[in-house]
Amino acid sequence: MSDVKSPISLRMLTQSLPRSRSADFGAVKALGVAAALASSVSASALAQSASTTLPPVKIDAPHEKPRVMAPAKPKPIAAAQSHAARHATANSQAAGQRQGAPGASGGGGQGAGVGGLPILATAPNANPYADPAAPYKVDRLSSTKFTEPVLNTPRTITVLTKEVLDDKNAFSLREIGRSTAGVTLGTGEGGNAFGDRFFIRGFDVRNDIFVDGIRDPGVSIRENFYTEQVEILRGPGSTFAGRGTAGGAINIVTKQAGDRDFTDLKAIGGFSDHMKRVTLDVNKAISPILAVRVNALYQGSNVAGRSYVTDDRNGVSSSVVFKPVENLKLTAEYTHVYLNGLPDFGVPYNRIWNRPFTEGLVPRYTWYGFLDRDKQSALQNFGTYTAEYRYNENLTLNSRLRQGRSMLDYIGTLPESPSLFFPGVFNATLNLNPQSRHQSTAVFDEQTEATIKFETGPVKHALVAGVEFAREGVTRYTYTGLQSEVFSANPNSNRIVGNLFLPPTYLAFPGQRYLSNDPVRIAVDTKSGYLIETANYQDVVLVNGGVRADDYNITSRSETGYTVSGGVLQPTFARSHSTMVNYNAGVVFKPLPNVSAYAAYATSSTPVGAELDGSAANYGGLNSAAQIFPPQMNYAGEVGLKWELFDRHLLATAAFFRTDVTGAREVNSGVTTGNASYFVDGIDLEAAGNITDKWMILGGIVLMESQVTSSYVRTNIGLPLANIAHQSFSLLSKYKAGELLGLAPDMLEIGGQSIYRSKVYGGSNLVANGSPSFSAYGWPTAANTILNVPTELPSYWRFDVFAESKIGENITMKFSVNNLFNRTFYDAFYQSSAPFAQMAPGRSVYLETRVLF
Repeated sequence: MSDVKSPISLRMLTQSLPRSRSADFGAVKALGVAAALASSVSASALAQSASTTLPPVKIDAPHEKPRVMAPAKPKPIAAAQSHAARHATANSQAAGQRQGAPGASGGGGQGAGVGGLPILATAPNANPYADPAAPYKVDRLSSTKFTEPVLNTPRTITVLTKEVLDDKNAFSLREIGRSTAGVTLGTGEGGNAFGDRFFIRGFDVRNDIFVDGIRDPGVSIRENFYTEQVEILRGPGSTFAGRGTAGGAINIVTKQAGDRDFTDLKAIGGFSDHMKRVTLDVNKAISPILAVRVNALYQGSNVAGRSYVTDDRNGVSSSVVFKPVENLKLTAEYTHVYLNGLPDFGVPYNRIWNRPFTEGLVPRYTWYGFLDRDKQSALQNFGTYTAEYRYNENLTLNSRLRQGRSMLDYIGTLPESPSLFFPGVFNATLNLNPQSRHQSTAVFDEQTEATIKFETGPVKHALVAGVEFAREGVTRYTYTGLQSEVFSANPNSNRIVGNLFLPPTYLAFPGQRYLSNDPVRIAVDTKSGYLIETANYQDVVLVNGGVRADDYNITSRSETGYTVSGGVLQPTFARSHSTMVNYNAGVVFKPLPNVSAYAAYATSSTPVGAELDGSAANYGGLNSAAQIFPPQMNYAGEVGLKWELFDRHLLATAAFFRTDVTGAREVNSGVTTGNASYFVDGIDLEAAGNITDKWMILGGIVLMESQVTSSYVRTNIGLPLANIAHQSFSLLSKYKAGELLGLAPDMLEIGGQSIYRSKVYGGSNLVANGSPSFSAYGWPTAANTILNVPTELPSYWRFDVFAESKIGENITMKFSVNNLFNRTFYDAFYQSSAPFAQMAPGRSVYLETRVLF
C-alpha cells in the first residue's frame, strides 16, 4: 500500500490529509476516451490509503472559539457517529450561535463542522456552505449581506447545492426552473429575447439573475458546470439586490479554489438525446498562500423528443486565490461559456381544443424551423476580482469588481395562426414567421462594503454598509433578408405559409441574412448605497432591517435617432431617471435553538426599462418617451416558521406571503398606462436535508392565488395573472441502499424526483383573459362569445429516477432517466390569443461515470 501524499494547505495545516471516501460521487456514462481515462486514473488512486485523519478546520465566525481536537482515529460522522454524538454536535452548534458563530460549515470547502467541531469525512470538493453530513441542506448563504444562518434569516430561501444539481441532471439554469416548485418558465414574447426567463411567486425575474451577488443583466442561456449552488430568494429583495426583484432573485454561486487538491472528472452519455458531455474540475493548492481551480466543459447533444434540435456547449472557468498575509485574501475568477445549436421555438396551438396541436394531432417531435436559416448561439465572458481584508474579528472589508460581456444571437421560427379547426383536414396551413435578435450586453460593476460587529450589552450586532456603482449596456440588432423566394406568402414579407403536418423544413434560403443597420442601444447607470443590520439577543430574538437607495438612469436610442411609423418619423430617444428608496424589516423569535418563527415586510421598485431586453413598455423595456412612468412599487409581507429536524440535518420551512403591486404598466388598444395593480398571495412549504443518515430529500409545495385589482380595462378586474403556475410541487429523494445488498451503505444509492405543475393560463402581459380574435379565422360572432376563454397549457406530472454505485474507491457510476414516462408537457407559451407553445424534453436516459481523487 502506497503512502498518502499530503496536499498543501492554504491555512498551513501540519497534518496529513487523506484521499476522500465521499459517498456523494456522481455515476456514469462511459464515453470512449473519457472512460479509458477514468480507468487509468483510478488504477493509481485505488492503491492509495485513506486512513489518515483530517485536521480540524476553524470556521469563520464573529468570535473565535477554541478548536476542538479530533481523537486519534475518528470515524466519519455521516457513517459512524452515534445518535448521541450527533445530538451533541447540534447542541454545540446552538451554543456556538449564542456566542455569535454562524453555526454553519466553514468557508473555502475545508469541511468544517457545525459549531466548530471538525468534520472528518467530507469530500475534498465539498460545498463550503452546506451541512457536511447532509449535502442537500445549506446552512448559510454565500453573500456577506446575510450575516446569519439560513435558519435565522426571516425570508423563504430555496438553495440547490451542486449535489442537488447532479441528482436532478440540471445541466442548465432552465432545468432548475423546470424542476423547482414555485418557479414557472416563460418564453421570449414579441418584445423580449428568447432565453432564460423565470417567474417567481408570479413575477418576471429574467433580469433579476445574479452571479456571485452581481447582477447578470440581459437575457442569456446559462450553464451549470461552474456552479457551486443556486440560491433562490423569494419575495422582494431590493435591499439586498437593487431594482426589480418583486418576486425574488436568483443567485448563481461559482466554484472557488480551496486548500485541498482534487480532480473530479465526469463523462455522461445520453441514449435518447445522443448526449456526449464531459466536465473536469481540478483544484490545486500550489503553496500555502496560493490555490488554483479550473472547470472545463464539452457537450454535444440533441434534445429528447424533438427532431433536428441540437444543443452543443463548451466552456472553461477558473479561480485563483492568493493570501499574501493571514488577513488578506485576493481572488481572481474568469468564466467563458459558448453554446450553439438549432433552436426550438415551439409548436402551434389549437385554439378550438385549447391545447397545443401536439396533444393528439401532430407528433411531438415535429419541428417547425428551417435547417437552411435557423441558428442560435450564446456567449458569456466575465471576470471578477475580489479583495477581502479582515482587520480584526469585528471589521471586515470586501471589494468586488466585475467586467463582463454576453451575446445572444438567434434566428428562429414561430409557428403561428394555424388554419385547422376540425380534425382530418390534412391540408391545413400555418404561418412560419421569423424571430431574430443579435444582442450584446456589457456590464461593469463595483461593490465595496464593510461588515462591522459590535455589542451593546447582551445584544450582538452585525452591520453591513456598502456602495455599488454599475454601468450596463445593451446593443440590440435584428436580422433582415430572412424571406425565401419559394412558398413565401408575399415576396416582400418574411412570412412563409407551410403545411401544419409536413412543415417545409428543408426549404432553401439562398439570400444572405445580415444585421439591420439601425440597432437600439440601452445604457443604464446606477449608483447605490445600502445599510443592513441584524441585532441578535442571545440567539432568542433577532431583529433584521435594511435600507437601500438607488439612483437609476436609463437611456434608449436607435442608431439613426428615429423610426418610421405610418409614414411619420418618430423619435426613438428616451431617457428616464428614478431615485428609489426601499427597505426591509424582520423579526425572528427562537423558542428553541433549532426553531425560528419570523415575520417580515419588504418593498421593492421596478423602474421603467428594468427589463433591458424588452422593446416596449408592456414588455418591461424602454424605447419611447411616451412610455415613461414612475417606478412600479411592490410591497410584501411574510410570516413563517423554520425548524431544523432529525439532529438538525433537515430544515423545514412553512411561510404565508402576500405581495401587492401598484403602478403596474399595461397596454390596451395601443395605449400604454401605468396605473394597474394586483396582488399575489399563497403558502410555501419546503424541506431540505437528511431524514436519516441514509435518506435525504429536497422539495416543496407552493400554492398561490392572484388577482387584478385595478386596470385600464374594467373587465380585467378580478382576473388572475397570466403565465404562471398557481400550484406546483417538487420532491427529490435519495436513499443509500447498499446495506440491502450486504454492502456498505454508500456503495449503492437510489433516488428519484417527482414534479407537478398546475395548468398555466395565457392572455396579455398582465391578465389571463382569452381575448381571441376568431374573426380572422372566419368564425361568426356567436362563436367568439362561446370560445372567449383563456388559453391554457395543461397541468402535468413528471417523474425521474436514478441509481448510482461505487465500483471502486474513486469511481462511481450512475444510471438515470428524466421524464420516465415520456410525458408530453410544455415549458411556456406566447402571450396572445393564438399562441405557440415551447415543449419540454421527452424521456432522457443517461449513463455517467465519475472519477474523484
